Amino acid sequence: MKQAIVRIKKGGARFFKAGGAWIYDNEIDSIIGEFEDGDMVFVEDFDGYPLGQGFLNTQSKISLRIMSRKKDTVIDAGFIEMRVRNAWEYRKATVDISSCRLIFGEADFLPGIVIDKFSDVLVVESLALGIDRLKPLILEKVKKVLSEDGIFIRGIYERSDAKVRLQEGMERYKGFIGEPFDTKVEITENGVRYLVDVRDGQKTGFFLDQKYNRQAIQRLCPGKRVLDCFTHTGSFALNAGIAGASSVLGVDASEVGIAQARENAELNGLSDRVSFVCADVFDLLPELEKKGEQFDIVILDPPAFTKSRSSVKNAVKGYREINLRGLKLVKDGGYLATCSCSHFMDPELFAKTIRQAAAGVHKRLRQVEYRTQAADHPILWAADESYYLKFYIFQVCEEK
Repeated sequence: MKQAIVRIKKGGARFFKAGGAWIYDNEIDSIIGEFEDGDMVFVEDFDGYPLGQGFLNTQSKISLRIMSRKKDTVIDAGFIEMRVRNAWEYRKATVDISSCRLIFGEADFLPGIVIDKFSDVLVVESLALGIDRLKPLILEKVKKVLSEDGIFIRGIYERSDAKVRLQEGMERYKGFIGEPFDTKVEITENGVRYLVDVRDGQKTGFFLDQKYNRQAIQRLCPGKRVLDCFTHTGSFALNAGIAGASSVLGVDASEVGIAQARENAELNGLSDRVSFVCADVFDLLPELEKKGEQFDIVILDPPAFTKSRSSVKNAVKGYREINLRGLKLVKDGGYLATCSCSHFMDPELFAKTIRQAAAGVHKRLRQVEYRTQAADHPILWAADESYYLKFYIFQVCEEK
């Protein structure tokens, strides 16, 4: 069937023209030709100027996800292999590839799909109708490209269970692609061993984006007393422990997460120095403060307090409160590591919120460093949604 043509309104597609990969439903003027949602279509500006090709889904607010900015590109198996190969070569040059994010959607020019590699297992998350149709081909090319470097994949698990699929007119789904396998996968990162639960863990099972931020705290930790808040499966806590911290307390509200964290501590021989408690961080920190507890290092790695622009105001209150509470527990001259993983909490607003928290407890902050997500989660300029993780390390000094 001949590809349909989508014509954009005059003045429309500004985000796309600035370098992004999305065109919204209210920017479309007309659709010429027959199509089904999920089909590849040609995209033209209001005056007929070709803008490229992308997947059309009229059920989604993001109606077009662009695959190529050229009209004459043939989007076939060779094209998909080229995209996958480029993504893999980039990661080989920039990160530890033993476990990493192989495909990061729009930032790897394969919009709507994420593929994580945990040792010899792949976890795929498909979030858009058009790319979902190409999922088998993309996975086939991933296995082919990796095999050329002697890396063979023993299993693939799908974690397409995010609510955003409903906005695309798709059902949520999770399950094996191909033969079943043990979904508890052991990986090693920064010298720390983890058991990653790719079936029931959060998102794809493990947060690879903090890899080098976890490594960055190691040099601060020898001989120190550390508090790791929102520890999930213990990653920051274990990095502190393996670096030689005298004691580490990890806190999370998830009993499943805490159970995994304890298992990971045992796996690394750190159970004597790294302990975990299941509690609400917002409740526990005031209790620790009342007891007069003080730590050399406090780490705050909360979940996203906002996933939409409409809830940013409440999120600011949450970030301000948690940083204020955390700062009260840092010894004079100690360190605070704090971050936000919400795209909507932009860098300027996050910095302003931390500054307000510090002023509220009369602390002075000396910035050690500012970091973002690991390079296997590349930030594509003009695609704002790809820049989401903000990570600070501060030395905390009392006002004197």
